Amino acid sequence: MTETAKLGLPFVQAAQSQKHVTVNDAMQRIDSLTHLELMSLGGTIAPTGAVEGDTHFVGAGATGEWLGQDGQIAVFANGGWLFVTPRLGWQAFRSDTGVLTAFDGEDWVDGGFAFSPNGAGFVHRSVEVDHSVSAGATSVVTGFIPANSVVYGITGRVLSSIGGAASLEIGVSGSSNRYGSGIGLAAGAWARGLTGNPLTYYSATDVVLTATGGTFDGSGAIRLVVHVAELALPRA
Repeated sequence: MTETAKLGLPFVQAAQSQKHVTVNDAMQRIDSLTHLELMSLGGTIAPTGAVEGDTHFVGAGATGEWLGQDGQIAVFANGGWLFVTPRLGWQAFRSDTGVLTAFDGEDWVDGGFAFSPNGAGFVHRSVEVDHSVSAGATSVVTGFIPANSVVYGITGRVLSSIGGAASLEIGVSGSSNRYGSGIGLAAGAWARGLTGNPLTYYSATDVVLTATGGTFDGSGAIRLVVHVAELALPRA
């Protein structure tokens, strides 16, 4: 046996010369895979300008320096690439999107955990958008709630002061204040709209901001986040 079972760390062999090379390689792998950070998912060409410790997940059909390494974690070390096979349940931080992701045995699922042997899982996500408020009685964030999701609530923060009204409501068509009412319009005002009974949306759904005590004058912006749960299907 020449390497460890999980991380592929090389063992120092009996009477081996230059033992420091093997030890340093193992330390590099530990440094890259502990609190794993993935800079990209699914790329097929090694990026130029890589620096020590850069880590990527290789997609299908990889070429060049990543040829034949589909589905591997590529770690840039000592001026070249070394490759590690991820295992079911590994978790990582995606520095390209700023979210946590988990490996389901074949691919990485943002917000995923509690996977079955064939990839079915329970997914929690927080989807964020910065919305410029349009003029009028309402301002619509088109299709903001993902299809086939259970919504626990919507939070928000006013980024720049919204003019023309006294306050706003956050909701959906037919329920203008489902996720909050009386929300201030000054920069820094916030909203935390929880649903007592989480609601399921089977198609992508608009979020509607409704002006109260006036109409929006087209100024200002708000950052909105919808907090959802989703069920990932098992593979065939």
